This record gives sequence, C-alpha cells and structure tokens, in this order.
Amino acid sequence: MRKFLSVLLAMAMVLSLTVTGFAIEDTATTRAPEVMTEEATMAGKTVILHTNDVHGAIEGYAYITALKADYEAKGAEVILVDAGDYSQGEVYVSDTKGLDAVEMMNVTGYDVVTLGNHEFDYGYAQLKENMTKADFKILCANVYGEDGTPIFDANYTYTTKSGVKIGFFGMETPETQTKANPALIKGLTFATDDAFTKAAADQVKALKDDDIVICVSHLGVDAESKPYRSTDLYAAVKGIDFIIDAHSHTVMMKGENGEPIQSTGTKFANIGVIVIDDASKKIESNSLYEIKEDTAKDATVAAAAQKIIDRIDKEYGAVFAKSKVELNGAKAPNGNRDSETNNGDLITDAMLWKVMQNKEGLTVDADHVVAITNGGGIRDYIKVGDVTKKDIKTVLPFGNTVAVIYVTGAELLEALEASTYSLPVGGFPQVCGISYTISTAVAYDANAETYPSSTYYGPKTINRVSINSINGKEFKVDDTYAVVTNNFCAEGGDTYYAFAAATSKFDTGVTLDMAVMDYITKELKGVIGEQYAAPQGRILLNPFKDVKVSSWFGKYVIDLYNDGIINGTSATTYAPNDTLTWAAALKLLLVSNGDLKAADATGADWSKNAIAKAAELGLVAADLDGAKAISRLEFCQVAAKLNKLAESKTESKFTDCTDGYVMALVDAKVIDGMTATTFEPDASLTRAQIAKIIYQLNLIEK
Repeated sequence: MRKFLSVLLAMAMVLSLTVTGFAIEDTATTRAPEVMTEEATMAGKTVILHTNDVHGAIEGYAYITALKADYEAKGAEVILVDAGDYSQGEVYVSDTKGLDAVEMMNVTGYDVVTLGNHEFDYGYAQLKENMTKADFKILCANVYGEDGTPIFDANYTYTTKSGVKIGFFGMETPETQTKANPALIKGLTFATDDAFTKAAADQVKALKDDDIVICVSHLGVDAESKPYRSTDLYAAVKGIDFIIDAHSHTVMMKGENGEPIQSTGTKFANIGVIVIDDASKKIESNSLYEIKEDTAKDATVAAAAQKIIDRIDKEYGAVFAKSKVELNGAKAPNGNRDSETNNGDLITDAMLWKVMQNKEGLTVDADHVVAITNGGGIRDYIKVGDVTKKDIKTVLPFGNTVAVIYVTGAELLEALEASTYSLPVGGFPQVCGISYTISTAVAYDANAETYPSSTYYGPKTINRVSINSINGKEFKVDDTYAVVTNNFCAEGGDTYYAFAAATSKFDTGVTLDMAVMDYITKELKGVIGEQYAAPQGRILLNPFKDVKVSSWFGKYVIDLYNDGIINGTSATTYAPNDTLTWAAALKLLLVSNGDLKAADATGADWSKNAIAKAAELGLVAADLDGAKAISRLEFCQVAAKLNKLAESKTESKFTDCTDGYVMALVDAKVIDGMTATTFEPDASLTRAQIAKIIYQLNLIEK
C-alpha cells in the first residue's frame, strides 16, 4: 500500500502541469512516476478524482475508491466527479437500464456528476427514476423540461473543509436530442446556438463568488461535434478555470491549443487527478493516473461490483451459438461508423428476416423491403468461438426494438445522404437489401438550417449517395419501400429525420438483440459461418472526384477500387483518361486474375515483378520495355490469352480490326468497341477502359 501511495503521489505532483500533448482515444501516455519519500504529504490539498464514459465497466469503481482512500490517508480532501455515460454500455448496467450504475456510484462515494447522452437511452422517465436513488449531485445546465427550467440543478458549490469554494456546473451535448430516441425524450429542450453558450455563461456568473469554477461537460472534442465541443465552449465563455470532459473518449490532459481540459478515455483506462492548493485556492496540477492490472482495488466496492457481475453472468452467460468468424465492433476507421461491416450485415439480415417471418403484414412486395440500422448502435465485437446472450446484449445494449416504416425512394435517399454527410458518423447506415455508393470526395450540400430539434443539417441536394439497386432490382425514387429499422431511427434519431416523417409505421416490439439471437438460432442453425467472414459488398466507397457513379466507367472503377484491385493516381483522383504503360496494365491484369501477389505489385520492383510474371505465363517477352505505352489491341491480346480464350473465328464487326483475340473478347461480352464498327486498335489504352475490361473479365466463368 505504501509503495502504491508513492507512485500515486508522484503521478499527482510530479506530472502536474507538465503534460503530454493532445491525443485522441488511447494514444496518450502518462509519464513514469518518480519515487517519493514515505514522508510525502498531501495536507493542505484538495484533490478532484474524475472519470468519464465508464460505460458499464463497473469493476473500475474499486480503483477510484482505493485511490481516494490513499489520498485521504495523506491528508488530502477528495472530491469524486463523473462527466457522464455511466448508464449504458456493458450489460452489467444496461440490464437494469442504468440503475446499477447509480448504485455503484453511490457505493463508491461520488459527489458530483453530469449527464451523458447515454443517460437518456432508456428515456427521461427512467432517468428521473434512477436519479431518485442517487446520493450525489446531478448537474445539467442546458437541458430544460416543459416548464423551461433545467431538469436537474444547473450548478453546485462544494466548500472544502479548509474553506475553498469550488463551483461546478454541468453541460450536456446537444447531440443527445438525436442520439437518444426522440420518442423517449419528448418535452425536453436542449440548448443550442447562442442559448448553449448562454447557459454556460449564466453558470459562470452565478458562481462568480467561488474560488474556482469547473465545468463538468459531456461535449468531447470530435470534429463532428462542432460547435458544441469542450474546446468551443472554453473559447466562447470566459471565467471557466477547468473543464472535466467526456463524450469523445479522448485521452488528454490539455486541449489542442493548451486549454485546461482533461479527459480520461473510457472504461477506467485512466483516472483524472486535479490537485488544488488550499492556501492559494488555485489549481496546482492536473494529470492522469493510468489503471493497470496490478492497480490497488477497494475490497468493499470490488465485492459490490462482483455481485452484479455474477448475477448477470449467470443469467446471460449460457452459450446459445458459435461463431467461426470475428464480427467487427470497431467504430472507425474501417468500422461501423464509416464502412460496411460483417457485424452490420449480420444484424440487418436478422432484422429483415424477423419481419419477413410475417410478411403478410407488409403492404409492399418483398422486393421493396430493406433493412437499415445506424452503425453507432453497434457497440462491440463478437469473437470467434462461443456466443452468449451477454455477447449479443453487449453489441446491442440499448433495448431498441425492430420497427417498420414506409417511405418513398426520395425519402430513403435523403436518409442515406444525411447519414453519410461526413465519415465517420454515428448514423452510418448498415444495410440489407440495398446496394449504395458513397462519393466521399464530393462535399455534402447542407441546408442552411438544421433539422427540427437536431444538430444535424439535412441535404439540400442528393450528391454523395447513389442507390445502385434494391434487392437486385432498379431503384425508383417514386416507389414506396418498407424499411425495417430500429425504433430509435424510426423516430428520427441520429441523422434519420426523414424517417420521422414517414406516413405509416409500426413497431414489432421485438428487441434487436432478440431478433439477432433468433436469426442465429433458427436461420443459421446456431453457427455464424464463413458467409459473414467479410462484408458482402452492399456499400461501396468512391473516393475519386473525377469518377461519377453515372459515368460509363463509374461502376467498374468503383467496384474494382472496393475490391482492392485498383487505386487512384492520388487519394481523390483516378485520372480516367490517362493512358497506361505495359507494366501498369500487366500489373492490374495479373492482380485482378490472382496471378500477382499484392506484395509483388507494390514497392520499387513492381514493374519488374509484373513483367517477369507475365513472361512466366507466356504472355510477353522477358525483355519487354514496361515503360512503353500499351495499345488497346495489345492489351486485349494478352488479356484473352491469360483468360485462356482462343482466337475467335467469328467475322469481325470492326472495319479497323480483324484480330481473333479481340473478337474472342467481343464474343465473351467483355468489350464492345469504340463505336459499333470501329475498335481503334492502335489507340493507347486508358485507365477508364482497362477498368471496364478487367471488370468484365472477372465475370467470365473460368
């Protein structure tokens, strides 16, 4: 215990104001502690220990309790603060809709908390009921009830035993009005625009006689949260001495520009430490205390957490299925908030399957039924091996139900456009029955005003999203489609305001987690198999400014890019009219056919490797000059040979080319010609043309 205290004091006093730079997620590190003497004392100090975004990691409360006890043993007065999102996440708190989180915080001895957006996940009525059990102050200055007053106290002054007055006020992200189910928070108003800033400024004014003013904010620093980030608030409101922040799960001890803002990450990755000198009545230092496996725990609080864990594990721990593949639970990059995932495919497949068990209740044909769920609602991985009810509940913890809405094609397009306005985004549409493309290089054309009661801007025009097909058939903007979704999106949650306006809808009452478990058990026979090893190609990304989905070559370029066969000349350009060299054309052809490994197609020797492999296959001479331009005729000849197409005896339809390999590709429906009667065999092959030829070659049965 004494060694632990020495480390602890070093972290609090030596780290102090020398801090690491701004860092996102878990990339920040704390400095190694320096050993202090056993006589080190914290008498004359007040220490604030703070947490944020605990998300049901209830074992962590034993760490902060032990930390508090050690500071107190050295003479410090300790205040415990949390910045929100404690009610949702792990099934250990979501099972009781957040109540067990409140009970654990009571046992731990928290003094002051604010609300996170996830405190509203189970509805305002449930939140109020939970907070009647709280032994701590709940602060929230910018969320108002129907009477126009804050739903909880806006501010609170904590007076230490030495007489230091610390003023706290709470600020909730306005994003809550769309991140929580709108139907469950009706009657609440979330301050936005100038009212948001005024709410904070009013609290600073109310606390003007206090020695220190601390904002406990659930705002975060993500770009998508602008202009309601903690950094925005600090810039706009004078008189805030420190911000204890949350929401973006950031690990930081100061803001991007040195602002006095601290955040601990998530799930007790760290505990925030703020040291106040009682004599000067000023903040002396701030730091992060990293939690490790051997960090001391308080036995009483650990036992309280274990009691909950044992109860839930007993109820939810039974194995009901197996998974042969890992299902992606990441946010981004390459996660549920910026791309198609196998987890999203499984969940939307299950939603659609569940509704189609009673398809007689639908008013549209089966080919007009699709499923969409917001990627932000997918919260964890499913690992290879046994799958329990707890695993599914952790992935889908919100208790949302499967709902069906009827929208026009135009409304469906609006929802997809709004929900992909920027990547990553919580509303990102994971889908079943829809194939769509996002042109990420195209700027979102936002309306001047936000959607009603939202921080999101609807689209003025549809220019980023194109729906390629619905259940393999042509998409029509005037048709009516049944969209199977969750009740959160159906009520206009996240970016789905277009769904809130649906003329007809119904709720099945079946929770998402139950629908998924039912699908796995009955349809998949208890095994999540290789069909979910990878995303199934429902969502395509087009990063190129010079490639439009509607252009003749757009489909080919976009599909091959998403298959990892081709890249652009830069991150945002494809240069479709540029011509190709022999080496470049051979590389694309061989990679697409599986004859050239990706490792050999990159690096300094890629040209030599491509020519050597082509020569080995008998396509070209080993001494070929790879830098020469390749003609249309030359490429068609090697492409036909590689695909084992014999020279065709069919009479050529072209007046300028009678080559048998060219006609073999015509017969195989790989090429058409420049016109009905011309091929232009000597013209240089372009990047647009090779994309179509390679795409069509891949359709040939081999």
